[in-house]
Amino acid sequence: MPPDDRRYTDQHEWVLRTENPERVRVGITAYAAEQLGDVVYVSLPEVGQVVSAEDTFGEVESTKSVSDLFAPVSGTVAARNDELDAAPETVNDDPYGAGWMVEIVVDDAAAIDALMDAEAYAAQTA
Repeated sequence: MPPDDRRYTDQHEWVLRTENPERVRVGITAYAAEQLGDVVYVSLPEVGQVVSAEDTFGEVESTKSVSDLFAPVSGTVAARNDELDAAPETVNDDPYGAGWMVEIVVDDAAAIDALMDAEAYAAQTA
């Protein structure tokens, strides 16, 4: 079961609210990381880039394939996990923690609640 403190997309991204209610942390799920295999490169947007829900904002390259990252919500990138440049395997090792991708200042906080909860996401990936 994925962590129940966050919301999920059908593209296998997770969204976690930060201390700032208008800001979320985004990453890929353990299911996605497992399907990808060993992650060898992560391409992330720059701070300040505007992203739109369901649009591509980066990519993850693994030993098996290259997969797009899709923005779970619309907003502006406020932070990116630069640690992934040197250690992309962190996405596999700790997808819900140190393997986070970006933080986004959300245009519409209600969009977060429209995403799947952990139970619905677990049912989708079962």
